[in-house]
Amino acid sequence: MNRRQFLGLTGAGVAALAAGAGWATLVEPNWPVVERQEIRLARLPARLDGLRIAQLSDIHHSPLVTPGDLQRAVTLVNRQSPDAVMLTGDFIWRDASFAAGLVEPLRELAAPLGVFAVFGNHDHWSGAEQVAAALAAAGVTLLVNQAVRLPTDAPLWLAGLDDVWERRQDIRRALRDVPDGETTVLLCHEPDYGDEASAYPVDLQLSGHSHGGQINLPLVGPPVLPWLGRKYPAGLYEVAGLQLYTNRGIGLIAPAVRFNCPPEVTVLTLRAA
Repeated sequence: MNRRQFLGLTGAGVAALAAGAGWATLVEPNWPVVERQEIRLARLPARLDGLRIAQLSDIHHSPLVTPGDLQRAVTLVNRQSPDAVMLTGDFIWRDASFAAGLVEPLRELAAPLGVFAVFGNHDHWSGAEQVAAALAAAGVTLLVNQAVRLPTDAPLWLAGLDDVWERRQDIRRALRDVPDGETTVLLCHEPDYGDEASAYPVDLQLSGHSHGGQINLPLVGPPVLPWLGRKYPAGLYEVAGLQLYTNRGIGLIAPAVRFNCPPEVTVLTLRAA
């Protein structure tokens, strides 16, 4: 190889790295995709076969994630015409004042069975009271170690846990009003809690927290994952009979990059087994 050939290869490598960096910082973080998944639940009543749940997670409203980013995700959700919407925590990052910017976009979420949420670890670290107030102003029902029966033709319960990282979860309390044998969906920010949740009468757990690693290297996977988001970082899993879905999130935290791990709007179709 002569010097000219070497310099040409070096220049191509630099250009490829620059293009990849531009994609990971300027394009992919702002390009949410819709992930569709059918999930079969053994206890789901036949009358609820086909019920559709949209999930958003890890908005992390901050200087890195704008109301416009959230608005794009909300628009994608509404285009799917879900029956219910689930928001699985981490609404802000570092600064409680950013909670106010959640209200207008989240207020536009439309679902006949309602919009529901749980806290994530960053909500407690940055301003849980402000997040709770913003969710209330947006018409979102916040579940804190409690369950509600959805207004469906057959029994379907939704339980929400407070944050696991902060050891605020109480699954026994959350499930205490759920009748034996009735289908239950659990909202829990941290997916790895599925190992414990699988010991309880829960059919489906919806989580976020991991961001899918934000960087997902081919043949390697995510080089860095957070505590309680390492075993089940993205997608659908079965954990001792429990169906568990982990959403990659809409937002991000520093470093502000996503590579091969785009922001996600999830649409889950429940199927009777």
